[in-house]
Amino acid sequence: MAKRSYDFYFTRLMYDSGDWDVDIRMPSNVLNSLVEYTTLKVDPAERVVALSDPKMLEAPFCYLAGHKLVQFTPAERKNFERYVRGGGFVFVDDCNHDIDGLFAKSFEAELARMFGPKALHKIPNNHPVYSSFFQFDGPPNTGNELNGWGDDLVHDYLKAIEFDGRVRVLYSNKDYGCEWDYDFRNKRWLVIDNTRFAVNIIQYALGA
Repeated sequence: MAKRSYDFYFTRLMYDSGDWDVDIRMPSNVLNSLVEYTTLKVDPAERVVALSDPKMLEAPFCYLAGHKLVQFTPAERKNFERYVRGGGFVFVDDCNHDIDGLFAKSFEAELARMFGPKALHKIPNNHPVYSSFFQFDGPPNTGNELNGWGDDLVHDYLKAIEFDGRVRVLYSNKDYGCEWDYDFRNKRWLVIDNTRFAVNIIQYALGA
């Protein structure tokens, strides 16, 4: 790992297939929350790095999302697997919030190809990711689920791939990216800040 002047920087993974450039206001909103709630030294700028670029292997945290087909190139697949097996952390968000959607089916097929068909599994709602900073009793619901978009289900779980007892890929069909995609100055209108769970995810990732 290269020496970093920040405790945390947000890395979005760009991949050749699909639509990786979604929820463009979300990273700045999440970064603002880290500054607000934690003592981390945070780079305020989102970094976009190609999954095929070895630079992504240095990131403390990576985000990958989309709506469409995910079909990794050999270089992308190699880096993803190397990063995860080497102790990296990827938060993957299905923007369709649909377990039968194109993103879900194609991305899960990629995971099965790299890590085996049984590697991805549901995590319990008392998993440490739900208590790494704020306390949750499971994955917070999103407005898109409650409004009946996608598969018209409220997903009461997240999935993960784990190595050595730690989550290395955290996978959501809940579309958190869209839920957190607003100007951070609008958070003052929320009764409860819905980006608090993003803080949990990142604090867990940094503790890996």
